[in-house]
Amino acid sequence: MKHIEFWFSIGSTYSFLTVSRLPAIERETGIRFDWRPFSVRAIMLEMNNIPFANKPVKARYMWRDIERRAAMHGLKPTLPAPYPLTEFDLANRVAVLARAEGWCHDYVTATYRRWFLAGEPAGSEPNLGDTLRELGRDRDEVAGRAMSEAIGTAYLEATDEARSRGIFGAPSFVVGDELFWGDDRLEDAIAWFREGRLRGSADQEDRP
Repeated sequence: MKHIEFWFSIGSTYSFLTVSRLPAIERETGIRFDWRPFSVRAIMLEMNNIPFANKPVKARYMWRDIERRAAMHGLKPTLPAPYPLTEFDLANRVAVLARAEGWCHDYVTATYRRWFLAGEPAGSEPNLGDTLRELGRDRDEVAGRAMSEAIGTAYLEATDEARSRGIFGAPSFVVGDELFWGDDRLEDAIAWFREGRLRGSADQEDRP
């Protein structure tokens, strides 16, 4: 295995935590992550799984949980962030295009920063335009190509691949045939990538 697959959808709230800390983890560990955008919304609708919309009690917990975990990682988001996204598919189609051209990492990181720190919904203005300008790209040109048939097909194919591999939520991490779901499983994915297993207190018995 040469890398860990990082499956995400811009629109996943918990993915903010992963997106915000993954660049530093990549630098510190030397492990490469393959950023894989797909439509988690399509898969969740098929499963009749709408986790937070119209569920205020669960939504309150989600925002508080993200706030606690963000503080643990030294992050200071402005919560609650605008949710759900009205331009979910456009945000992710741009990510599919960006992955094909090698600038997905920078696009997704900047998009989440504006969404969770500045309160600008991903995929909408001014987030999309400002993010693309930051990356030296023309908003209309990129958006036009992102809405092309070719990118639409690539988006569907990525979602089909995620579905076929048992991915049902975001963020998800894949190491070989092993699936780890949720930002709080990132460290488990790294451990599996390095050693092919998880370590715990029972491993103390293996030490001399």
